[in-house]
Amino acid sequence: MSVVTVEKQETRPHIQLLEKEAIERETVYKSEGLNLWYGDTHALKDINMAIRNKEVTAIIGPSGCGKSTYLKTLNRMVEQATNVKVKGNVWYRDKNIFDPSLKVEHLRTDVGMVFQKANPFPKSIYENIAYGPRIHGIRKKAILDEIVETSLRKAFIWDEVKDRLHDNAYRLSGGQQQRLCIARCLAIEPEVILMDEPTSALDPKSTLKIEELITKLKDDYAIIIVTHNMQQAARISDQTAFFYEGEIVEYGETKQIFEDPQDKRTYAYINGQFG
Repeated sequence: MSVVTVEKQETRPHIQLLEKEAIERETVYKSEGLNLWYGDTHALKDINMAIRNKEVTAIIGPSGCGKSTYLKTLNRMVEQATNVKVKGNVWYRDKNIFDPSLKVEHLRTDVGMVFQKANPFPKSIYENIAYGPRIHGIRKKAILDEIVETSLRKAFIWDEVKDRLHDNAYRLSGGQQQRLCIARCLAIEPEVILMDEPTSALDPKSTLKIEELITKLKDDYAIIIVTHNMQQAARISDQTAFFYEGEIVEYGETKQIFEDPQDKRTYAYINGQFG
């Protein structure tokens, strides 16, 4: 069983009115002094980071630098590992995600996750999408039909599967399966979508479709994507954070990060000098 320790933090007694309005208007997540350990391994070190709504935020950095750990902390999936210790705060809107009163299942409804490898359920295409809404109490077929179609349309896959909704999802190609998983995520109406290298196992054509989809989805969602693909981060993201050895070395507008990095380590990584 996973053992998670969260050091007690002083709860902010209030948020000044202007700051609260700014958070509600544009900031979805805010990490403050976030530290995380796996046993004795200090995986995240003093992460301070604000993530805005309706933007794509890319997280880049070499393997083992804490990118995926940070992503999984945002919906508390990191707690599935053993001997995890967390210190600091992560605010989702105006709620600390580590507050015992915040139910993790509610957090994960608002914050969807798309994994590196497509993981459709061994069910039909239709049932993959309808599963989440059913869990949330929706039973009427007409409503489920509408959710399925809307979600598949949003994921740019409806025209490819509309005549085969009752086929097993495993019969889809890898790129189609990943878009199906994104549609499944959209079906529960999240506010934030976390993506952990969603195109790393896909061919260039499928990758392009996912990138086009991400660019469209940011009109309605905050998207946080971990990627090893520098060109991908430059193409699709508004903000980029460079992680190295558990720390944020540099975080800012993507154009600035790629064209005028302020830290020599950022420059070296972007230009392929290590990775």
